[in-house]
Amino acid sequence: MSECVLTVGEAHALVAAALTASDTSIENADAVARALVGAELVGQGGHGLRRVPAYAAQARAGKVKGHAVPRAERVRPGAVKIDAGFGFAYPALELANTELAEIVPGQGVAMAGIRRSHHAGVAGLVVEELAARGLVALMFANAPAAMAPWGGRRPLFGTDPIAFACPTEGGDPIVVDVSLSKVARGKIMAANQKGEAIPEGWALDADGRPTTDAKAALAGTMIPLGDAKGTALALMVELLCAGLTGANYGYEQTSFFDAAGDPPGTGQAIIAIDPGVFGSHALARFAEMAEQIAGSEGARVAGHRRIAIRERLTKDGIPVDGALIDEISAIGAV
Repeated sequence: MSECVLTVGEAHALVAAALTASDTSIENADAVARALVGAELVGQGGHGLRRVPAYAAQARAGKVKGHAVPRAERVRPGAVKIDAGFGFAYPALELANTELAEIVPGQGVAMAGIRRSHHAGVAGLVVEELAARGLVALMFANAPAAMAPWGGRRPLFGTDPIAFACPTEGGDPIVVDVSLSKVARGKIMAANQKGEAIPEGWALDADGRPTTDAKAALAGTMIPLGDAKGTALALMVELLCAGLTGANYGYEQTSFFDAAGDPPGTGQAIIAIDPGVFGSHALARFAEMAEQIAGSEGARVAGHRRIAIRERLTKDGIPVDGALIDEISAIGAV
């Protein structure tokens, strides 16, 4: 079937209907829909609507608790502990941002640690939302093991995204969002669903050999960004997101891609900073750096491309594979 175009409202309704038909509360389904449609709007389809069939299957099986209500506990003046209750990550992430936005003006800096969580999607959207509230933000998220320590063969670390965002004076925010594998694992999942090959250099098969077969890549390991440096950063993320918060390490987690096993129990850590904590100069200085980058021929400011994509897709609609729409619609019709 050919590609179809959905409005933002249609895409949101499609996701929410599939999840509410799969033993998920309306509130949680709406939070998930906001995140998945948000991913589509910034060109990250691997974290978008293609996640719905797996999410719905996991909710029906109880691998993710569709009616979980995340709980926040302020354990220190600048620290909030959030229990996602083995539910979807997105309601817990929204709660974390709300808590941080309330704490930071008084404290200057605050951190949220989330445990018993799930797939965190596009980390850049979480920090961008804090930047929209006038805050500087960092986010770290762990995920099921897909990368081996440099020189090893056994996967211990997830692809573990790191994201950063800050507002700028009179301009768009700067948003940095990187996966610690050469590409996000969601891109390989999407290629597998489409029956397409992946480029060489993205992943290794279960025997440690380079592969262009998406299915073999999902059964193998991801190649880290920057080789040994990427796995060192992944170690840092695992320690922050699991060692610190009490969540599962990547090697203790079950897959995001199927309904088998226990809940993955992932962790996320978010740090928010008042840009005025060291004086009133920060927003202007952030803008100065953005201007320097924008003025460099061939360069672009991190995060500005996604803003342009969002504006275009919000206006023109989101292109979605027709077969995927049919699959999600069938879930919602059950």
